[in-house]
Amino acid sequence: MGRKIQLIAGPCSAESRKQLLDTASMLSGLGLDYFRAGLWKPRTRPGCFEGVGSRGLKWLAEVREKYGLKIGTEVAGALHVEECLKADVDMMWLGARTTVNPFMVEEIACALQGTDKYIMVKNPVNQDVSLWIGTIERLMSHGISNIGIIHRGFSTFGGTLYRNAPQWHAAIEVRSRFPELTFICDPSHMSGDRRFIPELSQKAMDLGFDGLMVEVHENPEAALSDNLQQMTPDEFSTLVSGLKIRENSSEDVKYNNALEHLREEIDEIDAEIIGALSRRMKVSREIGRYKSSSNVSIIQPSRWEEVIAKVLDKGTGEGLPREFLLRIFNAIHEASVSEQNKIN
Repeated sequence: MGRKIQLIAGPCSAESRKQLLDTASMLSGLGLDYFRAGLWKPRTRPGCFEGVGSRGLKWLAEVREKYGLKIGTEVAGALHVEECLKADVDMMWLGARTTVNPFMVEEIACALQGTDKYIMVKNPVNQDVSLWIGTIERLMSHGISNIGIIHRGFSTFGGTLYRNAPQWHAAIEVRSRFPELTFICDPSHMSGDRRFIPELSQKAMDLGFDGLMVEVHENPEAALSDNLQQMTPDEFSTLVSGLKIRENSSEDVKYNNALEHLREEIDEIDAEIIGALSRRMKVSREIGRYKSSSNVSIIQPSRWEEVIAKVLDKGTGEGLPREFLLRIFNAIHEASVSEQNKIN
């Protein structure tokens, strides 16, 4: 199987003592690091199942006692934290709806201060990397060092294949900021559909993620929340046994020599790109001076449409993804506008 990865699994919600214990029983021999179950469920609209609350802590404690599994649940406020600490819960995570609110994060960080419990941080609902990073920094500023990071994808408007867009580049950016922290993927929330969990899990492994958090229910069809994205224990077992887990490094001399030469080539290309960007920005500033002296507005929508059309035509013809090209050249355009704005 390769390197050991962190495995967290269990139902989206604790629904009853029997459901929790039955699910834990089916998962107990699969090498879990933590058994998860939501007790307090943030629902978009009222009237939905919002979790069993604090009484579920006794069921989780029973899971730990009976099956020897460490236990975890989501916290969304100081009261949740206090209840979990009182029940000696092993792991807590901040959900996507919590990390968007620095006030809530600060409240939770204060309540957690001094704990050595494993605290995990999911990305915010929207693709705001600074909020994600800020949540981790707030926890660290309160002396919390046993931190993990969870990537569960980002909400988007319009129809997409997955419930939440992976946007792997955003996760990679956050991971590069905290290379010492465990970084895992939540393919259940990312997919929204259990059929896509295996492919997203493998993608996470290919990118070197350290583990998975997967929603697993004894009977997903009867689940009171998110039934479509929960796997059966058998499906989870098949998922884990079928994963191809890549090593972080290799001792193979041929591999390392080849990689070194290719990385040198990458360094040369990067230097060329930086030089080209510098030349482009100089030209852009010159254009800005002409616009300023002629009292012409900086942004010219028709010209930008022309530029991006040419970029997409040439770039996709070279095999580059359309979304990648748009992301790169929109950033270049934004920087050019910013430079021109500095010219009086």
